[in-house]
Amino acid sequence: MALKKTASNAQGFTAVDAYHRVENVILVGKDRIAFNVRAYKEQGLPFFADENYNCAYELNGANPIAQAYAHLKSLSEFSGAVDC
Repeated sequence: MALKKTASNAQGFTAVDAYHRVENVILVGKDRIAFNVRAYKEQGLPFFADENYNCAYELNGANPIAQAYAHLKSLSEFSGAVDC
């Protein structure tokens, strides 16, 4: 699973329909997860942007990666992002 949306990095590079993937998911206690979201111009190329996020985690809910994507979709910066 991944999300597609336009993204820019601190150096000013912008990629339209960049591929955003949740990576490095870490359980923080029993009720939180921390993870990176890396943006790629295309699958298979090196990432050009990397952001850290964290959110609540429900032990009896979906797997941590699915919960991370659900959290991202709730953020204004990912509004309009589509699954890919």
